[in-house]
Amino acid sequence: MSGAEDHEAVVRAARAGDEQAFAALVERHRGELLVHCYRMLGSLEESEDLVQETFLRAWKNLGAFEGRSTVRAWLYRIATNACLDALDGRARRVLPHHVTAPSDLSAGRPPRTDIAWLQPFPDLREPAAPSEARPDMAVVARETIELAFLAAIQHLPPRQRAVLIMRDVLGWPARQTADLLEGSLASVNSALQRARATLREHLPARRDDWAPSTRPTEQERAVLRRYMDAVERADLAAMAGLLAEDARATMPPYPMWFQGREAVIASLAASWDPGAPGYVGRFRMLPTSANRQPAAGAYVRGPGEDEYRAFAIGVLRVEGGRVAEITAFHDPALFAAFDLPAALAP
Repeated sequence: MSGAEDHEAVVRAARAGDEQAFAALVERHRGELLVHCYRMLGSLEESEDLVQETFLRAWKNLGAFEGRSTVRAWLYRIATNACLDALDGRARRVLPHHVTAPSDLSAGRPPRTDIAWLQPFPDLREPAAPSEARPDMAVVARETIELAFLAAIQHLPPRQRAVLIMRDVLGWPARQTADLLEGSLASVNSALQRARATLREHLPARRDDWAPSTRPTEQERAVLRRYMDAVERADLAAMAGLLAEDARATMPPYPMWFQGREAVIASLAASWDPGAPGYVGRFRMLPTSANRQPAAGAYVRGPGEDEYRAFAIGVLRVEGGRVAEITAFHDPALFAAFDLPAALAP
């Protein structure tokens, strides 16, 4: 029996109510659907829920699948509609610099807020690129999971976001995208033009200089090692030597952020100085990667504490061998998603 015949047999078995056959059909797509939902939602936790919702809807509506499209395309249709339903009336996810001006260190640390913050995506959860991906999409595809790209597309209305992802990220033809969204070809092309214009407004400067790698380069990994060493030694001079002049540091869910090397170093000095009232403690760092960027899990041992506890996952944007942006997600619950321990022995 050929591969196509095998596939058809599995489809028939699934439609007849065979749950194992259904799982064989859909589970192979779980990873890329998770990335798709993450691009739409900006939340790892909600994306996992939406993939489960996608499979539930697929199971309930399997009888309506007539094979005119691939199973993959059918699942993307269901997942996209599930995401649009979830986004209906909901505020977009943001990072601190989207909602407030740069912070004044003398004002102290503001309280954590319940704003819907953008979340990082652990690279260990990301599948290989789908074989259908178009090579001429390489310029855009290199940003499709990076935090700067995710933050930029959150500015798009949900339907425009879906169109941009389907056309410029996944490389779907306009007609197929229109069919998926149950819209006209003209409406899809118009939405794509508006989405691209908005995206250009919100992507970082020097975007065209970004390296086209899909994983951190050796240079970026070397910068990460120097960054971790500087944090562990509380070496402000070493950190200053790593930062770009216009570096930005944010720390969701705290709504504070700092712009420029001098401001970032001043904020670190207040946290690293044992004699300062804002002293946090000593740090240990473990390397990881998130959103195809170098990252590290930071653990802190405060005064009088016996172990290093999970503190934040810092994601770096590196440009020209320097750290252009540090996004430190202060959410210990994220460490499990990155397969990082909750605590370290001293």
